[in-house]
Amino acid sequence: MDHKHSTPARALDVAPFGAKLSCAHSSVLFKAADLEVIRVVLRTGQTLPPHRVPGSVSLHCLEGRLEVLIGQSIHELGPKQLMHLPSNMPHAVRAIEDSSAIATIVLCDL
Repeated sequence: MDHKHSTPARALDVAPFGAKLSCAHSSVLFKAADLEVIRVVLRTGQTLPPHRVPGSVSLHCLEGRLEVLIGQSIHELGPKQLMHLPSNMPHAVRAIEDSSAIATIVLCDL
């Protein structure tokens, strides 16, 4: 994963990759003391294995289709859809098709 971090108060382009999606890769957009924002790129069938994080998470699908596995339930997330996961909720993600998404992770309780 690319770890080039943005400087504060700088606008970032998070538009869908479109035709460039096949060449794209995941990257950390920025990390602060209380928040981390990651551009996640998954190819068809690729997964993020089951995991949990201490803070709340939002997953915003920009393009493609994702399956989010929570317990025994599968939730589909499509373009322009956003999902919130409470802190410490075990989950996994699988790309139904080539996809990019923005994952926002709260790193500490406020």
